[in-house]
Amino acid sequence: MASVHEGSPAASVREGGPRPPVEPPAAPLSWAMLSRALAVPLILGLVCFLPALIAAQPGTGVRDTAYWLQLVLTCYSGARLATMILSTRRRLLQGVFWMFVYIAMGVAPFAQAVIGQTPTPLVGPRADLVTAVALVLVGCAAFDLGALLASRRPLRRRAVRGGGGGATAHPMRLRLLVLVALAASGYYVLKLGGPAVFFSSRQEISASVAESGVASGESNVGSAFLKGFGTVPALLALLFYTRRLVTSRRARRSPSTVLVWCALALVNLVVNNPVSNARYWFLTVLVSLLFTAFPASAAMYRSVLALGVIGALVLFPYADRFRYDDDGYRPVQSSSVFEPLATKDYDQTVMFANTISWVGTRGHTYGRQLAGSAFFFVPRTAWSGKPEDTGVRVGQWMGMNMTNLSAPLWTELWVDFGAAGVIGGLALTGYGAARTDRRYARAVSRDGPGAGSVLAVAAPLIAGYAFILLRGPLLQAAGKPAIAALCLALVTSFRSGRRPH
Repeated sequence: MASVHEGSPAASVREGGPRPPVEPPAAPLSWAMLSRALAVPLILGLVCFLPALIAAQPGTGVRDTAYWLQLVLTCYSGARLATMILSTRRRLLQGVFWMFVYIAMGVAPFAQAVIGQTPTPLVGPRADLVTAVALVLVGCAAFDLGALLASRRPLRRRAVRGGGGGATAHPMRLRLLVLVALAASGYYVLKLGGPAVFFSSRQEISASVAESGVASGESNVGSAFLKGFGTVPALLALLFYTRRLVTSRRARRSPSTVLVWCALALVNLVVNNPVSNARYWFLTVLVSLLFTAFPASAAMYRSVLALGVIGALVLFPYADRFRYDDDGYRPVQSSSVFEPLATKDYDQTVMFANTISWVGTRGHTYGRQLAGSAFFFVPRTAWSGKPEDTGVRVGQWMGMNMTNLSAPLWTELWVDFGAAGVIGGLALTGYGAARTDRRYARAVSRDGPGAGSVLAVAAPLIAGYAFILLRGPLLQAAGKPAIAALCLALVTSFRSGRRPH
């Protein structure tokens, strides 16, 4: 037995002497301490420094009411984005919403207002641009109001106990989804002529789809289903298996599970790579994978939001290198980092203004445009009066040769229901986003049985796809969410809340 030396602390305690002072352990660097250190520079950077830097750029912009409203919108959305980044809770959908608003409806239009250029021309009166910026600002306030109302309403007990409302992925159905994904992606690759096509350019992909004969006449339903089923099931299956590997030690030790994940990763590398897909869709793939692979990582959540702003402002305008082949590619040439924001990609605010002018000449559609988006799968041969994309309709009215234009959510709501639709629709969006964020937090909590929760995979996918839904047009964006909903319905089971192994 080890002896106790006289005068040692242990001897003093045994003999009843005074206890020696115990040094407290070093306190770990908590996020609360780190957030306090980052709060001031982050808020100043997003709300003050970046807008001031843009305002100092040379340009021919007019500093009228639209300019000052745009500055207020930029600062407001920057403050809300900073709140999302500094929050102790991971708010996936709300964080992505404010990141989109800050970039596409705040910083980029403000740069356009200063420089005096827009990606698409403003064909209506300047007053319509003022109305558009004001409505975007009001819609953001409505989103915040909806989120506030959602935070005051408690979750149902079943959602609390089940870690996501009791909706879990059934193991056998998940294997069926894997088979569907492999078959659909394999058919997609073979139909377009092999894997090599997917590493050429998006122009080559479009030509291969046209040659495949799936699109007939003016209808794009066939090509949309081919692309959707070729890409979405493979991504969802990969997310579910990523979730299993992250949450289950038994799954990580299973060779069959690891092999299936590797096969799905290889398939996604072909059909969902950044070369053959639109930038917004690859952004969906990347964001959903990161949020699924690191469900409990506050650092990853905040990194996505913070680095997303930098990437969108600096890299995104140059990320269309693979849209065209070498002959059709035109590199961006600019003397300022803000000039690409004024000349390409971010046309959301000016298109909203043009849409207000267009509606002023013909009136609101009272749900017809949204009905066309909801029934996107109906071919035009069966529905002769099926509405076109809102961006396409407005572009045709503007006399544009290229009508692949954006129609942000504010625009879609305005076309059908006016200002009341914008306010009510954005309030419902904020309410739904906040409720989903709270349920997602329950689903990925280590204290709950959320390892097999469907919401733990669905929420990251929705967060990634939110960029496309917010940019619009909805008719163009509706196909892949519908296919994803079918895949989720295939694997979902409400019978058990137990943690699958």
